[in-house]
Amino acid sequence: MELFDFSLTDAKIKHDKLAKEIRHHDSLYYAKDAPIISDAEYDKKRREIEEIEAKYPELITDDSPTQNVGAKVSEGFSKITHTVPMLSLANAFTADDIVDFQVKIMKFLGMVVPGEEIEIFAEQKIDGSSCSIRYENSVLVSAATRGDGQIGEDITTNIKTINNIPHNLPANAPEIIDIRGEVFMPTSSFEDLNKTRLEEGAQLFANPRNAAAGSLRQLDAAVTAARNLKFFGYALGETSAPIADTQLGIRETLQSWGFDVPNPIVVTKKVTELLEYYSKIMINRTDLEYDIDGIVYKVNDLKLQDRLGYVSRAPRWAIAHKFPAEQAITTLKAITIQVGRTGALTPVAELEPITVGGVVVSRATLHNEDEIERKDIRIGDKVRIERAGDVIPKITESIEHIKNSKTYEFPKYCPVCGSDAIREEDEAIRRCQGGLVCEAQAVERLKHFVSKQGFDIEGMGEKVIKQLWDSNLIKSPSDIFTLAESDKNSLTSLKNKEGWGELSVKNLYKAIDDKRDVSLERFIFALGIRQIGHATARRLASHYLSFEAIQNNLNYDELLEIEDIGPAVAKDIIYFFSEEHNKQELERLKKQLNIRDYERVQSVTSLFTGKIVVLTGTLTEMTRAEAKSKLELMGAKVSGSVSSKTDYVIAGLDAGSKLKKAQELNITVLSENDFIGII
Repeated sequence: MELFDFSLTDAKIKHDKLAKEIRHHDSLYYAKDAPIISDAEYDKKRREIEEIEAKYPELITDDSPTQNVGAKVSEGFSKITHTVPMLSLANAFTADDIVDFQVKIMKFLGMVVPGEEIEIFAEQKIDGSSCSIRYENSVLVSAATRGDGQIGEDITTNIKTINNIPHNLPANAPEIIDIRGEVFMPTSSFEDLNKTRLEEGAQLFANPRNAAAGSLRQLDAAVTAARNLKFFGYALGETSAPIADTQLGIRETLQSWGFDVPNPIVVTKKVTELLEYYSKIMINRTDLEYDIDGIVYKVNDLKLQDRLGYVSRAPRWAIAHKFPAEQAITTLKAITIQVGRTGALTPVAELEPITVGGVVVSRATLHNEDEIERKDIRIGDKVRIERAGDVIPKITESIEHIKNSKTYEFPKYCPVCGSDAIREEDEAIRRCQGGLVCEAQAVERLKHFVSKQGFDIEGMGEKVIKQLWDSNLIKSPSDIFTLAESDKNSLTSLKNKEGWGELSVKNLYKAIDDKRDVSLERFIFALGIRQIGHATARRLASHYLSFEAIQNNLNYDELLEIEDIGPAVAKDIIYFFSEEHNKQELERLKKQLNIRDYERVQSVTSLFTGKIVVLTGTLTEMTRAEAKSKLELMGAKVSGSVSSKTDYVIAGLDAGSKLKKAQELNITVLSENDFIGII
């Protein structure tokens, strides 16, 4: 993937598109048990997003696959809140990624002694359905799916039908312990199941993972019991007492309690041995009785895991080394253009359908016009496609120009509204200038506004948004909250339109009213400000605390002090809030909504809770990154510069101008030893 040639703007457009597609397929898979893509396709989309975020970390958003796991739980199940969130893993795809993984954790821990290396535990990455099983006083009391990582579905009854899951633990087990692992369907059972479904005329499962997920989430536990599911344990959630000092120790304890675990594993300090293990497993994976899609590497020492902590919703101490993508050759029939909410024109390849790894592929991403030109891709060509991620695979190259194949001319006008499509200097994306007059942009912005990470209005999906737009009932976000009043005065009431009845209209109005109270960070995200994902929206909210403060106190220099906000992002924020049409729309929204001030939630209440802290000088007992991580966990806001708003300065060796300024401003200065004593 040639993402590293992308401009920030281009990468942002691609990132938003990928995130939206993955959320759609997460919903199909987790909530509806109706996936339409393969595992490899899903992994490829995740890979693309991770590569974008590696290049442009300011694009990291809570709704991307690197930040969220799973999807909202289905209404058919009761809910269980995970006392310890079920996190996702960062992905690696090359040997260099694994080297970087070890280098980064050593750097974070300040381990710079030559020859000093971290011991890594490596095991197979099972391609199944994650769940957490809770034991209290050695008895299995509940089980939950991963869900969205915070809340899962109660599948206790179904889990108890899996015959290799112990219902009781030894008496010496901790009083409370969550055993986490993967429910999977053995390949032989999968083949038998699909054979039976074929005979019955039922829809076949695409792969064992989908079959396992669908079987685990049956409302009738008897169906689950008949599917011959299995479970591998590999991790812990909440536990009232430790059961081991190492990851290997956790595995050995789980085995001694009767849990099955995958074999073989490797524990080593040498990256070469990790890569040898990876290659060996990849070559022999077809001999396994279960599906795997890579290898997971974890820091073996649990104390080091605790020091390393987490970044966003993934642990620093673990990474998944995914197996490579699958490829195939087909014909490029046409190139179509999609217009996004920011006006970006994205080319999509329409392919002669071809089966790749058991999934029919008919579309692929072409990224932008430079990509088409650089790879000399022409309509009619034989092209190689690569599939290892979500929704739309990638064309890696044109391998044959067929006679009469046509060079594609990228449109200079928007195919939706006919406005000029301009490509700014130093940008790879051509963008429609139609703004609010462009239906594609307006509809996409409305869809973003009501999306899961936005207002999350139930029943207001893509189809409904488009219908309401076409009926002239909503043209801007504020129209959503005046819809009931407008519809009441309409000559053609919504309840008289196709697909709507009095009850469905009533339910929609209630769903809208339920969302009039909104958190500041969710509101900022929903506005669809260019380059502002959920993570950046949360940072803005945590910095300004109220929407009034953002409107009244927003300035460029202060924005640059906020983590991960650079000049380009700051300019987009300033532009959005200063643009007259946006200001008018924001005032209309404020009349309809209660925008709650930001509430800081800390893992620990401490001296630093709610305080602004600056680190300066060289720390000797921990790295700057580790100190920053600990401060944030204690509720501090870590700033890069000293000002009158600064509460504390932590000064290491050779502290310079920041220390001097702190002393001039009479700000409390702590030494590194003071800081360690406090934490």
